[in-house]
Amino acid sequence: MASVTARATMDDLYAEEGKAELIGGRIVRFMASGHLPGRVAENIFVSARLHTKAVKRGEAHADGVGYAVPELSSGRESFSPDASCYFGPLPAKRMRFIEGAPDFAAEVRSENDYTPAAELEIAAKRDDYFQAGTQVVWDVDRVAETVMCYRASDPSNPVVFRRGEIADAEPAVPGWRIAVDEIFAE
Repeated sequence: MASVTARATMDDLYAEEGKAELIGGRIVRFMASGHLPGRVAENIFVSARLHTKAVKRGEAHADGVGYAVPELSSGRESFSPDASCYFGPLPAKRMRFIEGAPDFAAEVRSENDYTPAAELEIAAKRDDYFQAGTQVVWDVDRVAETVMCYRASDPSNPVVFRRGEIADAEPAVPGWRIAVDEIFAE
């Protein structure tokens, strides 16, 4: 006799310890980042936070902040990017996830994100971000030291930022710029 597993809900996700997302009615847990991917995410967050505070518009968020979205065609109902910016209304219950997709999301690759299967998962998540309304997604590669900047307006043709260049997240985070060298600074 087959057993039926109950579909997880956002309330189940709120009760989850550690980093996780709700996809297809299942809670998908994520391994903690290593030192270098964590440092890269921190560098992005700090720069974005300084910018949003300076322009007094939007909020930058560090790793671990959740975004709840209406169920997408993939089944995804939440995101937890490594760094992000959001310009919409904050939740009435400030201890809860932000309702809606981030305007900008940075996903920093960990050591297990370099396999063919991982590449497919990264591309699928990026598609989910765009379906949810995210304007810009960064695929940050610590090994190659590049930032692949995907924009919703042209999601198949990323702009690649390398060391010695200045990265942006236009139009999601107007006016924000960060040196790629600063992103990968240890």
